[in-house]
Parts: sequence; structure tokens; C-alpha cells
Amino acid sequence: MWKRFGQIIGGLFLALIALAVLLLASVRAEYPPVLTAVRRVNRAFWNPRAMKTAGQPGAMASVIRHVGRTSGTPYETPIGPYTTDDGFVVALPYGSTPDWLKNVLAADSAVIVREGNTYLVDRPELIPSAVAFAHVPDSEQWSLRLFGVDQFLRVRRVEPQETHEEIADPV
Repeated sequence: MWKRFGQIIGGLFLALIALAVLLLASVRAEYPPVLTAVRRVNRAFWNPRAMKTAGQPGAMASVIRHVGRTSGTPYETPIGPYTTDDGFVVALPYGSTPDWLKNVLAADSAVIVREGNTYLVDRPELIPSAVAFAHVPDSEQWSLRLFGVDQFLRVRRVEPQETHEEIADPV
């Protein structure tokens, strides 16, 4: 009986490993049905949990605020940006197809909330991982390579303009 039980557990373990390898290969190959399924699962389960703390000091995720290209509706999406000298780079594990990315590219600007600070960003552009990895910690590059992430979004911070108000002399 125990031998049979061990065989069943071993078989289930091997099946789980095979499914994980198949999922990884599908994501790396950017197979659209798999990417769509993973995106939907994340949107339904991970995003709501991440949004509870996203953008706050010590949070795992930041928030990108963007506006719908056709609806004009404001949206917030959790992201994991990496800081650069003049802005941020954001890994694109689903390629260039997510709506939030299309919205940011169409609007040519967005707002990123990171560690409790709010940054207006503009000049979004897609860049290859070879360029972006200069800003990604070595400890995180391996997982991005494992999943075949080859594109990043680069945005630049908009520096606040100094306002010079004329003070009228009281009469």
C-alpha cells in the first residue's frame, strides 16, 4: 500500500514539474494564449492584493497611473520599476501587448507612485533588456532572463518647474 502511495505522489510531483516546465517554455516563447491566461490570473488574484500596499514605503510593488486611450478612464496598475538616473525602467514580462503599456505610450506620460513618492514621467520608450539590465540588480536579472523578458519600458521623470510669481506692490 505504501509503495503504491509513493508511486502516486511521485507521479503527481513529476506531472507538476512537467506543467511548470511547459508553462515556462510557453511564457519564454511568448505564446499568446498562455500569456493571456497568465495575465488574467494575475489581474484577478495578484493585482488586487498588490494594490492594497503598492506605492507605499516598503511595498513590493509601485503604481503606474495612466489614462485609457479611447475611454479617457483613469487606471492604476501595479508595476515593479527599477530606478535610473533620470527615471525608471519597467520589465515587460508579457511583451508590448498589455493595455496599461499601450495607454502610457499613447498618452506619452504617466504618474508613478514609488515608496510613497509621486513622479510625473514622460517620453516612454521600449528598450531591450541588454540596455535595461544596467539598472536592474544582478540578483533579479536571473529571473527576468529565465522568463525570457526581453523588453522594458523606459520613462523619464519630469522635473517640477519652478514657479515665479510676480508679487504686486500693494497700493
